[in-house]
Amino acid sequence: MKKNMGNLDKGIRIVVAIGIALLYYFNVIEGTLAYVLMALAIVFLLTSFISFCPLYLPFGWNTCKRK
Repeated sequence: MKKNMGNLDKGIRIVVAIGIALLYYFNVIEGTLAYVLMALAIVFLLTSFISFCPLYLPFGWNTCKRK
């Protein structure tokens, strides 16, 4: 797997995931919406940690700086 996510992209995803977790913790979101957003937050965290987003492949996007 080739890295295709840059530091800014990873940072934004982590901040969004933490924001979703806080909204869930403080009961701002609940029910089905909460479960869908928490699943999205988990995907954001996983893709941030491995620096690879499978959705970028079909579009040919790469936010990682080239060496």
